[in-house]
Amino acid sequence: MYAVITSGGKQYKVAPGDIVRVESLEGQKGDMVEIKDVFMIVDGDTMSVGKPMLASARVTAEVVEQGRGEKLLIFKHRRRKGYRRTNGHRQNYTAIKVKEITA
Repeated sequence: MYAVITSGGKQYKVAPGDIVRVESLEGQKGDMVEIKDVFMIVDGDTMSVGKPMLASARVTAEVVEQGRGEKLLIFKHRRRKGYRRTNGHRQNYTAIKVKEITA
């Protein structure tokens, strides 16, 4: 059994027991999170697809970690102008462990 969910503008394929890094969500380590934006659920030969979301579907997950990703360097340069700028970015994330998928 697996489901396709959306969180933070991105889509993820999740199954019970999976640990997924999604965009930052509210909650501390050990809290339960319910995701209601479910596009599709596949259970064996049965497939349920929403238009665009399934109304009664839920994915229950536990917050495993709140963290920050690795640093990305942004470097801007204009040739022959003496223009150089360096900037860094670290994106916040929440690691969740999928507990249950309900249709």
